[in-house]
Amino acid sequence: MRPDPIKAVDATPVSGSGLSPVSERVAELNARYRHHSAADVMQHAMTDPQVGRLGLVSSFGAESVVLLHMAAVKNRHIPVLFIDTEMLFAETLAYQLELTERLRLTNVQVIKADPVAVAAQDPYGLLHQGNPDACCNLRKTEPLQRALLGYDAWITGRKRYQGKTRAALDFFENEGDIRIKVNPLAHWTSEDLRDYMAENRLPRHPLVAKGYPSIGCAPCTTPVKEGEDPRAGRWRNTQKEECGIHFVNGKLVRGPIAAS
Repeated sequence: MRPDPIKAVDATPVSGSGLSPVSERVAELNARYRHHSAADVMQHAMTDPQVGRLGLVSSFGAESVVLLHMAAVKNRHIPVLFIDTEMLFAETLAYQLELTERLRLTNVQVIKADPVAVAAQDPYGLLHQGNPDACCNLRKTEPLQRALLGYDAWITGRKRYQGKTRAALDFFENEGDIRIKVNPLAHWTSEDLRDYMAENRLPRHPLVAKGYPSIGCAPCTTPVKEGEDPRAGRWRNTQKEECGIHFVNGKLVRGPIAAS
């Protein structure tokens, strides 16, 4: 059965939800679910009223199928936000369509940058060469933040083992007192992911077999050699480690976060 057509993004701001402050809810949720499994955290995130209106953000990258499958088992109608930067590998676009159909996801929303902003800031598609942070902000961060306006919380696939900026990741994060980030796979290892894929017979991203354990935009992603950090191929030979906007002590920070 083919999934329903991709729906337009609902960017209606959350209002009148009656939820307590984000910081209080994050502390309570982490205390309540600290020792639960990833599947339990996913289930509770979808049903706990303290989480609020929830979406799942997916890059349809190397490990995305685990989180997408785990969510689809619980509720295949969950909104899935997929950011098409228009610089992705062709394999990623094909994989997105394959997983959408395979998992019978009914509410995949393709998010793109404002074409007027792209024409003004990156008319030749070369911004990533001189200012990768600005390119990520234009094509990924700003479109995602706009799409998330209608949500109290969003599910990510971030994990502690992915790098020093994620080493202390909790299941629930406070995103600048605006909304909650839910990280069901925070404590998982690469072995856990491989086992889950094998046990559930899930298809791998085609670029993984070609040496891409972490996959972003085509111009800024290179293969990783044996023994290198899995994210070494992202923005290679730069200090950049993350693509989006992060909140530190309630303040917006563009670009990578220094290790504490």
